[in-house]
Amino acid sequence: MKIRTLKYISLTSLFFSLLTLFANAQAGDNIPVVSDVKYTPYRSSIAFKVGTRTIPVTILQYGQPNGIVCINVHDNETASVEGAKAVLELTGGTLIKIENNKQRVVKFRLNGVTYGFDPNRIYSRIGIGQTLRDNRKYSKAAMEEIEKFAQSVLSLIPDTASCVVALHNNTDEAFSIRSYMVGGNRQRDARAVYANPLEDIDDIILTTDSLLYQQMADAGYNSIWQDNERAKRDGSLSIYYGERSRRYINIETQHGKVEQYRVMFEKLLLILTNETKKSPEKTEDSE
Repeated sequence: MKIRTLKYISLTSLFFSLLTLFANAQAGDNIPVVSDVKYTPYRSSIAFKVGTRTIPVTILQYGQPNGIVCINVHDNETASVEGAKAVLELTGGTLIKIENNKQRVVKFRLNGVTYGFDPNRIYSRIGIGQTLRDNRKYSKAAMEEIEKFAQSVLSLIPDTASCVVALHNNTDEAFSIRSYMVGGNRQRDARAVYANPLEDIDDIILTTDSLLYQQMADAGYNSIWQDNERAKRDGSLSIYYGERSRRYINIETQHGKVEQYRVMFEKLLLILTNETKKSPEKTEDSE
């Protein structure tokens, strides 16, 4: 059964929405626990040099660290950030955001040459080389600059994070659940796929973890369990964490779908919260 969700407008409307939710819920429903405390994030920023370019990375801390670390690497994917913030204000958590003037590709100059890279393709040397070539300029010096930046970004995600959540948006039908189904260009990357015919094909989750895959699929969302051994080594965060057996999930909706993003993100945090209540120990991936 899908969990009813709440709009975050004011504490007064939240109170009456919560009363309605309890009144209408059937016996046995899983009702999300909504805090009446709204976290105002503590904002900090760190600047990293790449060639002659300075790239700011913003860190928003909602309450005390709770093991949930979100990261937004594509600065043009704003709906995902807006949707996640609406939930983090109530639940707490950490959000790391690469600032890039609302652009996807990061550009910088080095030794008089302009280079570009996708900041979700830089977490391996193979990925860095490919994204530089995709953006038409490559050099060993540029690769080394990007590699240092990637390590700096990764250093912001603590080893104690229980789950890394990537915040993404996509373009209509350009990247969807179909990409991972039979005949799709990423079929090999998926160990298991669940496609809900009632859901928009662009609204998906991809995870390195079988349990998160199953629970999000059970909730009715288009879901992909990444094949951490066979998936293409493209330098993405999903591959980086899959190789290290770390819990990672990418939630993705079409550009502009803030409310849908909020609903999916809220469901994920409810799952993670319920896991913490049941057991403080890390859930192992079952194969």
